[in-house]
Amino acid sequence: MSEQTKEQETKSIELPSNMTVRDLAELMDASPIDVIKTLMSNGVMANINQLIDYDTAAIVASEMGYEASLETVDQLEAEDVGEVPMWRRLIASEDKASLKPRPPVVTILGHVDHGKTTLLDAIRQTSVVSEEAGGITQHIGAYQAKHKDRLITFLDTPGHAAFTAMRSRGAQGADLVVLVVAADDGVMPQTKEALAHAKAAKVPIVVAMNKVDLPSANPDLVKQQLADNGLIPDEWDGDTIVVPVSAKQKTGLEDLLEGILLVADSTEILANPDGEVIGTVIEAERDPSRGVVATLLVQNGTLKQGDTLVVGMAYGKMRAMFDFVGNPIEAVGPATPTSVLGLKEVPTAGDPFRVVESEKEARAIVAEREEKAKENKAKSASPLTLESMFDAFHAGELRELRLILKADVQGSLEPILSSLEEMSATDKEGEIGVNVLFTGTGNISENDITLASASRAIVMGFNVEADNAARRLAETEGVSIRLYDIIYRMTEDVEKALKGMLEPEIRERTIGKAEVRAIFKISRYGKIAGCRVIEGEIQRNAIMRVIRNGEQIHEGPISSLKHEKDDVREVREGFECGINLKEFDAIQEGDILEAFVREKVAIS
Repeated sequence: MSEQTKEQETKSIELPSNMTVRDLAELMDASPIDVIKTLMSNGVMANINQLIDYDTAAIVASEMGYEASLETVDQLEAEDVGEVPMWRRLIASEDKASLKPRPPVVTILGHVDHGKTTLLDAIRQTSVVSEEAGGITQHIGAYQAKHKDRLITFLDTPGHAAFTAMRSRGAQGADLVVLVVAADDGVMPQTKEALAHAKAAKVPIVVAMNKVDLPSANPDLVKQQLADNGLIPDEWDGDTIVVPVSAKQKTGLEDLLEGILLVADSTEILANPDGEVIGTVIEAERDPSRGVVATLLVQNGTLKQGDTLVVGMAYGKMRAMFDFVGNPIEAVGPATPTSVLGLKEVPTAGDPFRVVESEKEARAIVAEREEKAKENKAKSASPLTLESMFDAFHAGELRELRLILKADVQGSLEPILSSLEEMSATDKEGEIGVNVLFTGTGNISENDITLASASRAIVMGFNVEADNAARRLAETEGVSIRLYDIIYRMTEDVEKALKGMLEPEIRERTIGKAEVRAIFKISRYGKIAGCRVIEGEIQRNAIMRVIRNGEQIHEGPISSLKHEKDDVREVREGFECGINLKEFDAIQEGDILEAFVREKVAIS
């Protein structure tokens, strides 16, 4: 065996998820003819420009003396189903020596009237890094402020709805959250929702107690409410920094920025400016004159003008880049926002992006994603329910049972939470834990469903209803709602679900009724009931009850359903049909046939 062959046997090679035969040959420094011959010997007929997938390429590489592995970003992207965003795992895989500090990325959340916008404006006017762009500041959804010569990046998003959209796609970009609470109003329902979103995203929280200048301000009451919701102020020996501010009077802003940097310094906020380029879309739109304009947050590596991006189902070459005040730039590093032109389609806020070698590779990746999206749509993955949760846990799709609890009054929540805490306390390693993300009183709303969808949680209600808008959204998003009027049944169901013993609740739903108007005898089928559908519809796969003189005399499946001479799947109200019942031949004129289906209950 030659020295060259020995050297080849020890070589490793990283391959992308898709590549042409020519690309594979170049990566292995081999002849395209040899690659084609190896493909043919494995039953694959390919020309030099044909696209092949990673699995096929890996077989060829193995036979030609290489040990293949999937490129780092592709591998992370393929596995991006957990709670840790892809970009964070990419940074964790980087060489420690190459990591450098970067600005912390901050999102401001809070109740609608508590001064988020005023606070953002105050920070922008007093501390924003100013670079003139014709005297006009261009707002692009993110900006940077400076404190003690250190940069802080703020994501200027419209509240926790946008934050949810980003987090639900596994690409949440914030390192910490500033929760704005008004000193005269305290913790409100939307404050609790924002807090639940931040906790679910597992990011540190700094509280900005706004409006402390008002005569009606009650800071001590607000701190007590914060403590009741798990945010114990640092001056009470807790670990939550609470900073009194007045956005209107522009006081306390320096202290807030100082608090943000203190929290940032307690965690490792690092990136490799020379590493793989990856980041998140903050917002995007189609401008009539400039085409697609996207605001991006680079999270690792350095994005340069001329780079080719892939983001979701969109791709394109960066024709122009601008900083957050509108100045043209040529490159941007980690934790820095930029507005770019060049994408061919409008990406979705929260989608992760990455840089690839060429538009050809980008097209191949997008084509593969589109194909996978079609397959996933065809499979129509079933929503998470209490019944399916145990199997999802053991399949590695779920780490804990996440719940959102709503009750009629606060007094009802306490015994429920107490029971659930007892269950959590007895959890052992390898078993499912319970994580109550959010509790509240009143009916289940769309906001509850939005949080559940982003967090893959189940919504449970005690003595409450789900409003129609919430039910529609739950059906669209695949969120399970369970309603109870007895506390022990709720906690019992959770306990059974944790042990994998909860059987799905089956409910019967009547879908239609028909009246028998004539009987026909056919030697092949026996008696055929000539019917008219008087309510709803009759479906071929339904179960049929035969009602005679107000009493049920039979229940069983339909053997055949015909309209005129054709076999049909359903017949609607007002039409006539012929029905043959399986294993029942005693049907008579005047009988009422009641069609129903049995289905698992997802929404009670």
